Amino acid sequence: MKFKSIFRAFMLVAAISSIAVSCKEDGPGESGSGNGTITGTVSDDLGNPIEAVSVSISDLEATAVTDAEGKYTISNVPIQTMTVTFEKEGYQTSTATVTASRFNSENTATVNATLANANAVITGKVLDGTQNSAPFAGVTVTLAGGSSTVEAVSGEDGTFSFENLTIRDYTLTFSIEGYVSSSATVTTAMFDNDAVTATVPDVTLYKTALLPGMTLGDLQNADSWYVNEYRGGKNNGGGVVDWSTVYMSTLDFRGNWENQNEGCTLQVLEEDEPANLNAFESFVFGKKAISEENNILTLYIRTHDASEDAPAYYGVQVIDLEAAEPTIEYVGEKQNTYASSDYSDVTFDLSKYNGKTVIVAVGIYRSLSGAGSKKQLVLRKMSFGPKANVEDGYVGDLGTEIADLKGWHMSSEMVKSSMRIEKTDFTGLPGTLTSSEIAKQSATGYYEWRESDHIAANWGFMYVAKDVEPHAGQGFVIKTNGGKAADLNTPESYFYGKFTIDDAHDNMVLYARNFDSNELNPTYFKVIAIDNDSNVTPIEPSEDSKVDNLNVIENGMVTFIHNRGEGDGDIEEYGQFSYDLSSFKGQDVVLAIAIFKGTSNNQEGEQKLSIRRVAFN
Repeated sequence: MKFKSIFRAFMLVAAISSIAVSCKEDGPGESGSGNGTITGTVSDDLGNPIEAVSVSISDLEATAVTDAEGKYTISNVPIQTMTVTFEKEGYQTSTATVTASRFNSENTATVNATLANANAVITGKVLDGTQNSAPFAGVTVTLAGGSSTVEAVSGEDGTFSFENLTIRDYTLTFSIEGYVSSSATVTTAMFDNDAVTATVPDVTLYKTALLPGMTLGDLQNADSWYVNEYRGGKNNGGGVVDWSTVYMSTLDFRGNWENQNEGCTLQVLEEDEPANLNAFESFVFGKKAISEENNILTLYIRTHDASEDAPAYYGVQVIDLEAAEPTIEYVGEKQNTYASSDYSDVTFDLSKYNGKTVIVAVGIYRSLSGAGSKKQLVLRKMSFGPKANVEDGYVGDLGTEIADLKGWHMSSEMVKSSMRIEKTDFTGLPGTLTSSEIAKQSATGYYEWRESDHIAANWGFMYVAKDVEPHAGQGFVIKTNGGKAADLNTPESYFYGKFTIDDAHDNMVLYARNFDSNELNPTYFKVIAIDNDSNVTPIEPSEDSKVDNLNVIENGMVTFIHNRGEGDGDIEEYGQFSYDLSSFKGQDVVLAIAIFKGTSNNQEGEQKLSIRRVAFN
C-alpha cells in the first residue's frame, strides 16, 4: 500500500510537471499562451487608406486610431479568439474575427480591413426632350443596388441626388406619366474623385405619342433620305428601272415588311391583335428636308390580300422636329384606303413644311383582328418632287433639265433639294448575303447594307439604260450594254450624292477595277460636280492617281484597264482614282460617278466599273 501511494504521488507530480512544461513551451496559436500584437491597414472601396478609423477589440479596453497611411497597431492583447471592430463616420462599420492561430511566431496578427464608403453621392439632371431640353421637375428616380431600392424626385432645376451611399454599381430608372421611361448605370469607377460623387450624364425623357416604339430622341437621330427617289422590288414590274437597281429596302423599316417582287411591302399579319387606326402597325420613316423643289410626295402602290370590302388602311405622318413640342401630324386623310392589285399613283402635299427638316413616315394600320386581317401595302416607288411623279416616271424629269446633262434624268430641282451626306467613307462590297439569298434577292433585300455604309444605301442610284451587278465579289459593278453604239454624252447609269466640301474633305478617292484586258474595249467613265446653280464641272483624276492604263480623253472622260483587286483582299491592288475637290471648298455640290458606252464594235461585250470603295479625305 505504501508503494502504491508513493507511485500515485510520483505520477501526479509528473503529470503536473508535464502540464507546466507544456504551457511554457506552447507556441503562438494556442489560446492562453500570453499576449501579442494586432496590426494592419484600413482602406476604402477604391483601395485608398483611411485615416482616423477607430479600431477596438471586444471585451478589452485596448483601442487604436489609424494614421494618414491607414495603419494601426494594438499591443499587449491576449492571444485568443476576439472580435476587432473598425468604425468611422461616413463609412459602414466593419468587424473581423481573430483566432489565436492568426498570430505568427512573433506573436503578431495582421488584420487588414476595407470599409465601404457610406458617404458617397449620386447626382444628375433630368431634361424634358419635348421642351427643348428644359429642366424636368417631378420625375421619379429609382435607385437600385443590392437588395433594396430608394427613390428621389427631380427638383425644379431638374436635378436629383442620393446621399449616404456605399460605393458599388447602381441602376437608376427615370419615369413620369406620359413619357418613355429611361435608365442609367452608375459604376464604382464613377466615384473615383475627392468628393466621392458619381455624376450621371443628363437624362432626357421624351413623350410616347410619336411613331410606335420611337421617342423624339430616336427620331432626331433617324436616317436621312438624302435623295428624292426610292424604288423597291425584285422584278422589272413594267417600270423604268431594272430589278437590280432598286434600293428602297436600305431604308429604316419597322414592324412586318418584305422586299417582294412588286416592291417593299408593309404588312399587317393575320393575328388576334385588336384593330388600331391610330398607330401604324408597320412603317418606313426617315428625315427629309422639304422645299418647294420637292414638296410633293408621290407613292406608286398596289396591295395584296385586300378587297373593296376590306381594303388596306395606310397613311403618311409627319413630325416637325423644329416644333416647340413635336407631335404627329397627318398629311391628307389620317387613314387612306386602297384595295387594288394594279399600281396607282397617290400624292401628298408637304408644302406646309417648306424650309424645314421633318420626319416623314409611310405606314399601314391594322383595321381588322383575327381571320382576314392580313393586309399588305406594296411600295414600288416613293419620290419627292415639284409635282406629282406619275406612271412610275423619273422624278428628275419633273423639273428643269440641266442643259449639260441631257438624258441624265437629273433636274435642277433634284440638285437643290438633295440632302447633304455627312458620311465620308463608303463600300461597294456586297456584304454577307448567301448565294441562295442573292439568287432570290432575300425578303429583306439590301437591308444589311445599312450597317456597312454601302454606297447604294447612301448615294442615289440612277438607272438610265443598263442594269448592274450589286453582288459582285470585287465590288458594286455598274456597266454598259454590249453591242450598243458608242455614246459619250448619256451615261448607262450613275451614282450621285450631295457633299459639303471643306478642308478635311476636299479630296475623293475612288477604288475601282474592271475585268476586260482587251485594249479595244476599256471602261469609260467620269466624275462630275454640280453646284446648286446647276453648273456642271467635269473633274479629271489628279496626278497622284494609281491606275493601270489610265487615259483622260475629253470633257473629264477617262478610259482605263485595271484588272487587279479581289474583294476583301488588298485594297491597294485596286485602281485608285484621286479627285481634287478643293476648288469647291465651302460649297455643297452633287458628285456623280457615271459609266458610258465608249466603243461601238458589236463584237465587244459589256464594259464594267467595279466600285470597291469611295472615301473623302
